[in-house]
Amino acid sequence: MTHVPALVPAPLSVRTLGGAPFTVTATTQVVAGPGTSAAAALVAAALGEAAGHAVGVREASDDAARAASRDPQGDHGLVVLTLADDGLPPGNEVYRLGAGPDGLRLTARTVAGLYAATATLRQLLERGTATVPAVEVEDAPRYPWRGLSVDVARHFLTPAELRRVVDLAAAYKLNVLHVHLTDDQGWRLALPSRPRLVEHSSGGAVGGDPGGWYSVDDWAALVAYATGRGLTVVPEIDVPGHVNAALHALPELTVSGAAEPAYTGVEVGFSALRASVPATVPFLTDVFADVAAMTPGRYVHVGGDEAHQHEASEYVELVGAVVEAVTATGKTVVGWQEIAAAPLPAGTVVQYWQERSDPGPVIAAARDGARVLMSPASRAYLDMQPVPGYPLGQDWAGHVELRDAYEWDPAAVLPGLDPDAVIGVEAAVWTETLRTFDDVSQMLLPRLAAVAEVAWSARTDWDSFTARVAPHAATWDRQGLTWYASPQVAWLR
Repeated sequence: MTHVPALVPAPLSVRTLGGAPFTVTATTQVVAGPGTSAAAALVAAALGEAAGHAVGVREASDDAARAASRDPQGDHGLVVLTLADDGLPPGNEVYRLGAGPDGLRLTARTVAGLYAATATLRQLLERGTATVPAVEVEDAPRYPWRGLSVDVARHFLTPAELRRVVDLAAAYKLNVLHVHLTDDQGWRLALPSRPRLVEHSSGGAVGGDPGGWYSVDDWAALVAYATGRGLTVVPEIDVPGHVNAALHALPELTVSGAAEPAYTGVEVGFSALRASVPATVPFLTDVFADVAAMTPGRYVHVGGDEAHQHEASEYVELVGAVVEAVTATGKTVVGWQEIAAAPLPAGTVVQYWQERSDPGPVIAAARDGARVLMSPASRAYLDMQPVPGYPLGQDWAGHVELRDAYEWDPAAVLPGLDPDAVIGVEAAVWTETLRTFDDVSQMLLPRLAAVAEVAWSARTDWDSFTARVAPHAATWDRQGLTWYASPQVAWLR
């Protein structure tokens, strides 16, 4: 067999075996070793979707799963998932996928590796014939944090639409969904301690468009859905700036005691929490306690960007209160690069985005034990127009064509930063001009695939990437996704 499937991100190695493919038949069954049942359900769904009929799953003991893996029983077409070292290279998400006429085997050290293997399997499956070519793939990511930040504050995405975003992120081995839940235009998450936030500040959006909010149950369902596809949800409550929605809902947070008017514009930097207001610290304490309790992941994002109304001393004081509120819950703080101006606990994740600002504080924070998440706007902000005059998006950071999103090295973005301090890469999509899910999808694709490969693959190659991503257009079309047909690729549809 000479055809190598179009895998994005590029794996560490793909070895074609030269034999007949694995084909899903009526007797195909998924065997789930201990601890693999969630991934096995995704594998069975992928096989069944390709074949047009249900594929069953049976759980097996470790010994039975290993026996099935060694002896796939020929025409029974077993698909076996196991958690084992089995000579795998180092790494938390490393996996091996082997396919041939006698069966299909997915082996990983952790469940996270099996989720990555499942994403590869989906790309290997040929629709119509429900076959997987005879290959062996061995793979592991470059960075442990591979994220997508989605702004639902400027324009709202429904729970169903956000689940589609999860599916798209998982398809390209991203493992973090960062949700920007609050801003001047809207507050999107119901919190037990402050129900007025959604009661008074969730109904609008930029330009007077309709808003929305996630109930406690909605949020729990989203977290469960993402977790079941290998993604950690990181909630962002943006403070001490970008807070007009909070000041509208809770007048006790304002200096005057009067509610700020609702805001539907797109300006930034005009709203502020105040350290002198007695309600501020209790608000921060209660809000972050609620968010931490509602979100089982390790991280909580505190925003911290574009707080233009604060003097340096007040900003540092407020960031300190926020850090204290989050760390009291046992979570790790994530914040935009501006928070590097304040003292931070070791392990804090500082998200770099603004290339026009002095990088010195970020580098200094890394030396003191912070980790740096790379989201340079000129590469990873996917709401930037790909070309001048594009009907969606903005251009304040320039134009980000597909090649711009692909050809950059996260370890070289900040000269003087220890490459080992870089925890990963995160794309971002802001929704000031994006009113619908289709708008968001169009700005994400194909550039999200490019950023995902930067985050995952140890080696990147533009010519190889364009050849591999071209056939993905047919998948996007089949899934009903809108996307930007960059002229830099000869798309196959």
